[in-house]
Amino acid sequence: MFFKQDVLTNSTISRMTRTSLVFMILTMTLLVAALWGCDSSEPAKPVSAAPGADHVSFATKTFDDHKARHYMHHTPDGILIRYFILQSSDGVIRAAFDACDVCWRSGKGYYQDGDYMVCRNCGRRFASVRVNEVRGGCNPAPLKRTVENGRLIIKVKDIEAGRQYFDFRRGGRS
Repeated sequence: MFFKQDVLTNSTISRMTRTSLVFMILTMTLLVAALWGCDSSEPAKPVSAAPGADHVSFATKTFDDHKARHYMHHTPDGILIRYFILQSSDGVIRAAFDACDVCWRSGKGYYQDGDYMVCRNCGRRFASVRVNEVRGGCNPAPLKRTVENGRLIIKVKDIEAGRQYFDFRRGGRS
């Protein structure tokens, strides 16, 4: 009895290797693109009130592009409080702490994905129009703000009221 033996020729092996290589490159490219596009936010910028001032302010036109801007505030006792500001899809400029009631201990905060802010810890997504409107749970913790004469104004005492989300030395929230 004669059995047919499968023989792999050099051209067959070469085709298989090229196909595997192309597939591997395509997979890696897609993975890098997905991870790269996952966080469109810029690094947080330190912002301090002028000496003796009781607030920080920003030109409202800064947020016309609807991109979230992340900021940091250092308290006198060394706590770093993070918050973000964005103009939501309904045109309202909103501000929130870069933390929530549920995931704050992770210290990860949020990133923007289109019209949503996404929790870096649990992955929940929050429409921009709900930021600063809904509190509790994994929603970004609201930060009081006002708009006057083309300036967004946030009082330092309101920023420092969010220290509970960022004080990891004593276990945070009380």
